[in-house]
Amino acid sequence: MKKFKYIILAAAVLIIAGAGISFHFYNLVFNPIIETEEFRLNLYGTEQPSQILESVRQQDSQADLRGLELLVRFKGLKTRSGSYVIKKGDSAKAIWSRLASGSQTPVKVVINSCRDIPHMAAQIGSQLMIDSAQIAQRLTDQAALDSLGYTIPTVFFMIVPNTYEFYWNVSLDAFMQRMVKEHDSFWNQERKDKAAGIGLTPLQVVTLASIVEEETAKTQEMPTVAGLYMNRYNRGMLLQADPTVIFALGGERPKRVLLKHLETDSPYNTYKYPGLPPAPIRFAGTASINAVLNYSRHNYLYMCAKEDFSGFHNFATTLSQHNANAKKYQQALSAAGIR
Repeated sequence: MKKFKYIILAAAVLIIAGAGISFHFYNLVFNPIIETEEFRLNLYGTEQPSQILESVRQQDSQADLRGLELLVRFKGLKTRSGSYVIKKGDSAKAIWSRLASGSQTPVKVVINSCRDIPHMAAQIGSQLMIDSAQIAQRLTDQAALDSLGYTIPTVFFMIVPNTYEFYWNVSLDAFMQRMVKEHDSFWNQERKDKAAGIGLTPLQVVTLASIVEEETAKTQEMPTVAGLYMNRYNRGMLLQADPTVIFALGGERPKRVLLKHLETDSPYNTYKYPGLPPAPIRFAGTASINAVLNYSRHNYLYMCAKEDFSGFHNFATTLSQHNANAKKYQQALSAAGIR
């Protein structure tokens, strides 16, 4: 009888201890452990579980990761590439489940207008898992572009700068196809009709927008600049846009466009060839595209940067007015030691 009592007592102790251990395990696994604000884990799929735990620890040094360590030890964790959001108040179980199931959260990819392919590739690559060198190579691979209906020069037309949502581990093929789809969506019937209404194709609109964007960084000035070039274009005048000459030169950009530069033989040189260049000279943003589609109606034919270097321009309707403005600007350049 006495022996039986000891057995009962021992069993009770084991049950209590087991309950305590279970309660402790439950707390470690299911109670909130993340105290910092939301952060992301960008995983390439090659990380060891210990590296993932260390990444979480670096983001939240106060997090008690013992529950997550237990889950990894007993249930394993197959690393999946992707961008995973870890939220304030997440439990070890929530984090493990998100990572184990590959439940990543899309990232907002901001694509800004820029001058060339290397800069475009760099900004995309900095926000996605895709290597920027691979992006640059694809954007200059004519065989790959053929399948999308574009050429190397019209890549500037294909990508519409905007903010998009992607999964961080999107493939390069899927990214390119999405850019074509977004381009087609941007150039809806309304915009196509607007382009036709001003006598331009969508490609020509973006080509002119790329010139406008090179001429001015001031959004409020863009419709005026667009209207100036539309006046010249509609009158059959040479556009004489310095940015097209700089583009035709290639390589290092000169500080000043000189008479020798104007002799560059290139279809992009609007001092030598009438009309618009064959393709855009940069990736143009929606502000400059909309400025062309809704250009200001006025009589300006000439423009020159203001002599105060504010980034704004003096506009003129006659060559004599323009020459006066240009003289003031050239004098300001010389005074500043810019040759």
